[in-house]
Amino acid sequence: MRDHPISPVTEPLQYRAIGVVRGTYKPESDDQLTRGVLVDDQGQEVEAVVLGRMLTLMRRHLAMDHPHLWVVYPRSREGGHLHLQIAGIWEPSTLDRSEPPAGDGEPVHDTLPEGDDYFSIRGELIFTRPESGELVVKVRQQPRADGSRPLPFKLQLKGEIPIEQLRHFVNLEVRRQGQDLQVESFEAIAPMPTRGGKGRGGKGRSRQAQA
Repeated sequence: MRDHPISPVTEPLQYRAIGVVRGTYKPESDDQLTRGVLVDDQGQEVEAVVLGRMLTLMRRHLAMDHPHLWVVYPRSREGGHLHLQIAGIWEPSTLDRSEPPAGDGEPVHDTLPEGDDYFSIRGELIFTRPESGELVVKVRQQPRADGSRPLPFKLQLKGEIPIEQLRHFVNLEVRRQGQDLQVESFEAIAPMPTRGGKGRGGKGRSRQAQA
């Protein structure tokens, strides 16, 4: 088992949108287990769906009335609502019985250095309005097994990234705050090529932390 649910980056321009959210999953109904909400410790509900391969694991191994640290793919919905696709769980104490819990309470290895509600977002910055703290990143998905290419999707985020980084590939560290994904730090990796094949904006390497 890997020691982290988010794999290391292997390519400089590797797209991704993945994170971890701790909460209790409540299905829409007993007959509709794949749709529901994640409820965090503040009582905040986030719309969620369960990807097919997770259903068997949830039914057989998890106490569904308890909170878990879910591995999720974020999506933006109309009206600024956050939508999560549950793709996995990070809970070695349940999935790897060979390692005993340490001390009282929650096992240390069921937590992550980045903390709960952490997201790693990598993609093209296609909109930024620093004065209002709004930005949009376009994320491309890997081809499916049948060779078809899913359409890219856009994530609406909160944070201040200078207009000079527009059309750059960016690496973002993000934290969920309610229905919002708030940028905590960013790195502009490289300008994206235009239709003519030339990049825009020069080298564009920077790093900035937001409060």
